[in-house]
Amino acid sequence: MVDFNNLKKPYFIGEIGINHNGDTQITKRLIDAANACQWDCVKFQKRNPDVCVPEHQKSIMRDTPWGRMSYLDYKYKVEFGKKEYDMIDKYSKEKPIDWTASVWDLDSLDFMSQYDVPFLKIPSALITNTELLVETAKTKIPLVISTGMSTLEEIDSAVNLIIKNGVNPIIMHCNSSYPTPKKELNLRVIETLKKRYGTEIGYSGHEEDLEPTVIAVSLGAKLIERHITISHDMWGTDQKSSLEVIAMDMLRKRCMEVEDMLGSYDKVVTPSELPIRKKLRK
Repeated sequence: MVDFNNLKKPYFIGEIGINHNGDTQITKRLIDAANACQWDCVKFQKRNPDVCVPEHQKSIMRDTPWGRMSYLDYKYKVEFGKKEYDMIDKYSKEKPIDWTASVWDLDSLDFMSQYDVPFLKIPSALITNTELLVETAKTKIPLVISTGMSTLEEIDSAVNLIIKNGVNPIIMHCNSSYPTPKKELNLRVIETLKKRYGTEIGYSGHEEDLEPTVIAVSLGAKLIERHITISHDMWGTDQKSSLEVIAMDMLRKRCMEVEDMLGSYDKVVTPSELPIRKKLRK
């Protein structure tokens, strides 16, 4: 089990979400890609569509790759069940790579509790859902919460409630716009959250490029989450804001280089300086 309160280096989470479009072969390719790029984890989104889709949206018709259907039918089309998650669990362990999911309702929490996952995540949309926060904390599975669309007061309430139920959550700075305008990234909030809560802080990025995530690491973010895809040209609303395989590899390497460059807080004479010091000091 990963000690999320004592991370020595960034932990990279590839958010597959529903970018698999209900296809297990695409899912396997994305798991393969994350593993090949040395990312630590792939993450999905688990929902009960009957609960999560608002009533006024259920019957809205939508054009999809599978034909024209209601929005509720579409959500079921891309929702994995036990057969698919058993495959994900087995396939990920064979790599090995961690996997988990965001839980959007109590049914999904109960479903995910049957698997040995390193953490569960509460998405930004549900940070004010007190029942889901409490019940997720009660599982004692490490808990990550995203903070998009949230005020500090809302984050305070969520964190205090989770701690009250025996779990110290990891907090992810996040902006819920897809893609996020650069002027709204507010990356300095990472430092604000770290000081305010005294815990590890992560960054869930929805920007189109790599630099903001690299900067987030330089500001102290230890969990890094980005959406991943096989291709930006695939069908789906999240594909354009996701990283393709080459970008996944580039991002991890850049972030790890930043970690190396930041070094320690100790001022020392470095190994490369020793011969120069001997030569130049009188």
